[in-house]
Amino acid sequence: MSTRRPVPHRAGRRSHPDRLIRFSDPRGAVLIVALLIAALIAVGLASYLNLNLSSARFSKRTFNSYAALNLAETGVEEAVWSFNRTSAGVAGAWDHWTTGTSTAAWHTFSGFDFGRNTTGSVKIYVDNHTPGPTTRPKIIAQSAIGPPGDTPVFRMIEVTLRRRSMFANGLVARDKVVFSGAVTSVDAWNSDPDNDPATLPIPYDPARRTDRGTVASGATVAGSILLNQANIWGYVATGGAPPQVGSLGSIRGPTTPLTVRIDPARVATDFNADFPTILAPTDGIHLASIPPVLGTVGTTTRWRCLSLALTGNATLTILGNVTLILTAGSGVDALSVTGNASIIIPEGSKFTVFVEGNVKIAGNGIANANPQPITFQLWGTNNTPGGQDIQVVGNGALKAALYAPNGDVTVVGNGDVMGSIVARSIRLAGNAMFHYDEALAYGEGNEPFAIARWRELTTAAERAAYRTIFETW
Repeated sequence: MSTRRPVPHRAGRRSHPDRLIRFSDPRGAVLIVALLIAALIAVGLASYLNLNLSSARFSKRTFNSYAALNLAETGVEEAVWSFNRTSAGVAGAWDHWTTGTSTAAWHTFSGFDFGRNTTGSVKIYVDNHTPGPTTRPKIIAQSAIGPPGDTPVFRMIEVTLRRRSMFANGLVARDKVVFSGAVTSVDAWNSDPDNDPATLPIPYDPARRTDRGTVASGATVAGSILLNQANIWGYVATGGAPPQVGSLGSIRGPTTPLTVRIDPARVATDFNADFPTILAPTDGIHLASIPPVLGTVGTTTRWRCLSLALTGNATLTILGNVTLILTAGSGVDALSVTGNASIIIPEGSKFTVFVEGNVKIAGNGIANANPQPITFQLWGTNNTPGGQDIQVVGNGALKAALYAPNGDVTVVGNGDVMGSIVARSIRLAGNAMFHYDEALAYGEGNEPFAIARWRELTTAAERAAYRTIFETW
């Protein structure tokens, strides 16, 4: 038997591969990757949170911006309310406002709570709180909304007012306007072009005619305006269906080509208007019967009577500024002028009638010697479904402003009809020529105000004109 001698270990000899010492650990690489991913997630979360915070801040400022605009408009409404209370004769309409030596007025409303520690205020400045009949005052409102210690959101708007008028157009019906004459025409002129009642009014003259003789109906159905053979030197508007024009009819203006009979630029089908009802005044001196002469030159008087009926050669002469309230109810002839009878309005006098019953003006009708139709006003106060019947018959000139939202108005004659008619329905049965007086759109000195122009002041240049004013209080 043989034996193997052990082989002595030699220095420097390589060990068996299984006995090698490993210096690289995969757990360290995983940790580094995890740290990098965590860092990326942290950066993403921080960006997401920052984006959310920015969006929240932007949304909040956007909300405050819209709220500030609404608050500025609220301030304007407060000023308009004060204007209209003054027009209605309410004393103390501007008591809570600050007024200086000029006609300006200003006020601040504060303490508006919008939640989340956000409050608002609005400053309102009025350049003229005692305007005359022809003045168009301006209202400037500046609102501010924001939390304490933060920069608030400012909005500023400028509004120009004008007097409202029931007679802003020529012939306006809630339901229907019908022309049945063979040579009927419509145009306009301005009896007070400088809008100054102190100057002499200008009577109608074909040489001064303009193309603003508007005919309109708020109805949407076909046939709401039947022009037939009428020639409209102006505009026609309905609530929906186009007007019906005969073979000889036209809708034209100074810029309409001669070959065009119906100018499409002068026809609209989106007309919309309010027809508020009118209440008769409750004051006035009661009369058992009306004398031949009513009123006094240079004096304003108000009278009440059941009805007025003139027959034969009877006349009623109006002196001064006379208002007559006829109290006869619906279905009754409240105002009747027949035969050769006439109501005479001398130059310089004015006659206003409130009537609920029916009206028939024939004979010599209304002899209005004034150039302006506003000097004879007829207000229909019938608010029943049946309405009232109003007939104006004659061959002479009729100068009047007639408002009867529940009245069916018929004008029969071959003369000139000047002024404005607003009614439930209007029918021009004769060959009369209708002339709208543009001065009626101005209204008179006691009408309420409406907004003529609205604009937001967004640039520094636009706001500069008022910034100093708002910084003084």
